[in-house]
Amino acid sequence: MNSMLMNKDIIANWEDRHARLFGNEIVKLNHRLLETGLFSREAVGKLIERCPDSEFGLESMSDDITNASRLYGVRNGISGAEALAAVEKGRMWMNIRRVMDWAPEYDRLLDTIFSEFAGRMPGFETFKRNLGVLVSSPNANVFYHADIQGQSLWQIEGSKRVYLYPRSEVFLRPMQVEKILLRETDEKMPYETWFDEYATAVDLHPGEMVTWPLYAPHRVQNHDCMNISVTMEHWTKQIWNSYAVHYGNGVFRRTLGVKGLSTENSGLHVYPKAVAAFAWKKAGKQKKGDVVVKRDFKLDASAEGGRVALT
Repeated sequence: MNSMLMNKDIIANWEDRHARLFGNEIVKLNHRLLETGLFSREAVGKLIERCPDSEFGLESMSDDITNASRLYGVRNGISGAEALAAVEKGRMWMNIRRVMDWAPEYDRLLDTIFSEFAGRMPGFETFKRNLGVLVSSPNANVFYHADIQGQSLWQIEGSKRVYLYPRSEVFLRPMQVEKILLRETDEKMPYETWFDEYATAVDLHPGEMVTWPLYAPHRVQNHDCMNISVTMEHWTKQIWNSYAVHYGNGVFRRTLGVKGLSTENSGLHVYPKAVAAFAWKKAGKQKKGDVVVKRDFKLDASAEGGRVALT
């Protein structure tokens, strides 16, 4: 990591109140990731070239935020610089996943960040942490969806608007969470434009990050510029309990037809649901791997829109 960050915190404007808000409310903070030297265009271009095929995601999406159709692509061996140029011309999202698993310097950074959080929030113990890098086109959007773990979004280059919706059954039904956890669908969910009347809109610029409550539905709209962002994920005991409860509820609903089960993440009911989740996976009932099975295009920086169809 760049020595410029020695003796500096990654989060630049932490206040005591953030410890109570983190994970429970929308929290927007300032960060110093730009100073690490790990997220410049040159550094991201090198990451693209190092990224294993299994951890490289590429999507092209509709302009219509109510139509969640997508096409899926491949890098096709072009250089990192060419890949960035292609994304800048098109309407795409490039997802460089699990960077800490194959780039040790990013693993060290991830440890530093969560050690900083733990030092500021007593009892904040995390596991299964994850760091990814997103490169996305001007005006690209991410459809309405929810994530299954603690999540934060850190802006490096460009700007975007994040729409965060209330965590109520109006916007996210428990059965939708179950389908995501059991991999019966990806993270996208039904969306209606009137939802935006109840959203909190957060604009992110370089050096800013935002985090939000578990399962809070959200969507993202890039401004008219290419974006480079960092995503970080984490699990805590409370998040794991919530996962086990929703997963177990899904198993009981599918096998016994049981409805109206509690979704609280504490209490004795957590344990039988965790056992049900384990048994479902052990029996091979959960789909394995990526929901995506078909690739539609490849990157091409010389093509209009930065991509050409796969034949």
